[in-house]
Amino acid sequence: MKKLLVVLMLLIAGVSSSQVTAKGVVKDSIGAPLELANVIAINKETKAMASYAITNENGFFKLNLDKNTTYTVQVSYIGMKTVSQTISTIEADITKDFTLQNDNALAAVELTYEMPVTIKGDTLIYNADSFKDGSERKLEDVLKKLPGVEINADGQIEVEGKVVNKLMVNGKDFFDGDTKLATKNIPSNAVDKIQVLRNYSEVGQLRGVTNNQDNVAINIKLKEGKESFWFGDVTMGAGVADTDDLYLVQPKLFYYSPKYSINVIGDMNNIGEVALTNRDIRNFGGGFRRPSQGSGTSINLGDNGLGGLTNIGNAQEIVTKLGAANFSYAPQKNLDLSGFLIYNSSRLRTREESFVRYINSDLGIPDEETVQTGREATNQGLAKLSVSYKPNFNNQLDYDLLGRISSDSERQDVLSSVVGSTSQFNEVKPFSINQNFNYYYTLDEKNIFALEAQHLIRDEDPFYNALLGNDPTNNDADDDNEPGDPSEQDAFDNTAGALGFDRDQFGYNLNQERRIKTNQLDAKLDYYYILNNKSNINITLGTILSNQRFNSNIFQFLDNGSVFDPVAALTDGEGALLRNENDTEYNFSDVYLGFKYRLKTGKFTITPGLSLHSYGNKNTQFGTEFKDNFFRVLPEFETLIQFKKSETLTFRYNMSNSFTDVNSLAEGLVLNSFNNISFGNAELQNSLSHNLSLRYFSFNLFNYTNVVAIANYSKNIDQIRSLTNFDNVIQTSSFFNSNFADESANVFGRVERTFKKIRARMAVRFSYFKRNQFVQNIRTVSENFSQTYSPELRTNFRDAPNVRIRYDYSINSNDQGTTSTRFVTNAPSIEFDAYIWKSVTFRTDFTYTNQADGVRPSQSFQTWDASLAYRKDKDANWEYEVKASNLLDVDARINNSAGNISVFNSETFIQPRFVTFRVIYTL
Repeated sequence: MKKLLVVLMLLIAGVSSSQVTAKGVVKDSIGAPLELANVIAINKETKAMASYAITNENGFFKLNLDKNTTYTVQVSYIGMKTVSQTISTIEADITKDFTLQNDNALAAVELTYEMPVTIKGDTLIYNADSFKDGSERKLEDVLKKLPGVEINADGQIEVEGKVVNKLMVNGKDFFDGDTKLATKNIPSNAVDKIQVLRNYSEVGQLRGVTNNQDNVAINIKLKEGKESFWFGDVTMGAGVADTDDLYLVQPKLFYYSPKYSINVIGDMNNIGEVALTNRDIRNFGGGFRRPSQGSGTSINLGDNGLGGLTNIGNAQEIVTKLGAANFSYAPQKNLDLSGFLIYNSSRLRTREESFVRYINSDLGIPDEETVQTGREATNQGLAKLSVSYKPNFNNQLDYDLLGRISSDSERQDVLSSVVGSTSQFNEVKPFSINQNFNYYYTLDEKNIFALEAQHLIRDEDPFYNALLGNDPTNNDADDDNEPGDPSEQDAFDNTAGALGFDRDQFGYNLNQERRIKTNQLDAKLDYYYILNNKSNINITLGTILSNQRFNSNIFQFLDNGSVFDPVAALTDGEGALLRNENDTEYNFSDVYLGFKYRLKTGKFTITPGLSLHSYGNKNTQFGTEFKDNFFRVLPEFETLIQFKKSETLTFRYNMSNSFTDVNSLAEGLVLNSFNNISFGNAELQNSLSHNLSLRYFSFNLFNYTNVVAIANYSKNIDQIRSLTNFDNVIQTSSFFNSNFADESANVFGRVERTFKKIRARMAVRFSYFKRNQFVQNIRTVSENFSQTYSPELRTNFRDAPNVRIRYDYSINSNDQGTTSTRFVTNAPSIEFDAYIWKSVTFRTDFTYTNQADGVRPSQSFQTWDASLAYRKDKDANWEYEVKASNLLDVDARINNSAGNISVFNSETFIQPRFVTFRVIYTL
């Protein structure tokens, strides 16, 4: 790694020493500087664009040019005549000013070369070809090379530090704007322009009355000739591994015309290359946003699916199938129809070895070593239909229907140093239907109305089964917490007795059936009164109406196959016996009236507001009813300072109310797993939080300096928390409202600067969390402070190989009761790609990760992937590729972490070395 850094430094020095600078000022005819004028230098001999610049607020520009070369410099500005002059460089820097005259001609000036980056209002336009070197294959390869654009660790696109929430192709939503599907599948050779739409509003009528500074969308403009016919590629591959044959089939086809579009993505492979992970699809919202999102009220509807679905990168074996289709159709100019259909199937095999140490040795909870193997099977289907009708600018009607269904199962075999051998099985077949209706009406230039309503129906039916060993002859033995001693009770015996299970069996066969039905309406009516072009008033009348029904039943299969319904001996905090079943109905309502005043004055946009809420809570359990109705005022405040078009500072404060779901209210026992048992509390109250944020964004196109700084702080009052008690490592939890406040704070900063062909970036992140927990009836405070530093250098040559070097250094410090831990992670990485002889593409990436906790010897692992591809030229239809993953055949990743009540060390086993040969045909 040190040698690579030296080579890169020498490369930078070589590039710098072989160039000179041409600088100057661009002015209009009366001598006023012109900001955002375009300046390009064209090599007179090669006819290629050599350098470009955009003037700053003082009209200043700077070009990096080769020595002893002649260039044609073109200077252009909207509404003015383009100027072209010839300059010749020698050994010294050049100063050259330009004056532009008004252009009264009707015909547009035709430029020979396009600027790599241009600005039109709030739209930033990248010319994709200006950033390509020939090694790109998909959209994400192009995006990574654009200044101010990043693909983050979650696969999301970030522009100027803001996550892009919608992606379109030729103005049409691509799978409802999902960015990950687009970046992984749209071929790079079809991309002409990348339009970044800042301050984006999906409803043009509301653009001038709402704050959209955090909304960023991207529109991909296709190249001419990529419209009105099919384009895309089909990949087929095969390979070998230690035990199995490998296969890969990935058709990705696209059709766009002015009237309709069709996108088809297919994927079938057993090498772990997936277009969408199981988690991606579960989080695929279809573009739905809650109408009450900014009201200050948050209600958790719970997630009763398989919450432990494995990350694709942490599996030993992965077999996936994906079929996805997206369409849009405009039968007439004011009517748009669109929709998508996604089917995903995956089969995973997992293995993890871990060591868990609990926070306080005085609590008597033994340390635990486990070896866990598992298999997951997931089948998921999503379908959506959308209708948008805009008869004129004053009216817009949108309707969306999203349905999802899945069949998921998970089997885990665990060998524990405390509990022994266990087997668990989870299965769930949920479905949901989500409808969205929006209508926007502009009465006149002063009055705008907006109606938004969303209705959700969801049905979940999780089933759980656990098999544990049992010796019925030691039920009456003393238990002195010495696991493995044959004269002692089995680890689960005490818990089994408390739950009422029959302990005279040669094994515990535990089962639980659950059913959770959710029905929710979230709607609001907004009225905007425009006082003048600087201010407006927003009045909101809204409601959230939610109904959840929860039923569960715990039972035991005996050795003879009969079913036994146990009667629990556990009691709640008031001495009442707990049930092994639940029959709970929970109704929640919030009717609120909100007021906001928005004022623009100079560089400031100030938006104070408050909302008045009338809350109603009622849950009924086995004929007993509990009600809680109250009224609350929630204030909010926002100030935006617009220093310039691409430099802002925003401060926000809001108070919010959070409500739990039916699972935490149901007073009967629930088996989250055999070693994690919980029961709810019908009298739970809401939690209140104060949230503050400060965000600074700056993007300087003159020197391509991108600065992002974000600070957030939150304090939660009356937090709903758990009271956890352990028997060995088997925990039983109940819920209550605590007046001990939890706090969190995080700061993120990133600076990016382009120096000629080198892009440098430095990112830092600091996070602090303070949590209160109650374990074995003892309150402890857990504090976590983490810091991460990530310097990075990336080259951006057109004709030379490119290198990206990154170094991630993080420190995670935890104070948990009487236990303190400190994890230090070092992770240098390098990526290299080269386009050789205009036909061969070579790529490789390597990461070395070392983790240390200051107690044991440090642990490390490496990941190394590489590929070599050949195509006759960049326009060739056929391409042949050899690709290898995990070249070092590393069998496991190391992970050290700390939670609220434990410290966790694990080895997660991953896929072995794979080598595949692929053939790609490009339409």
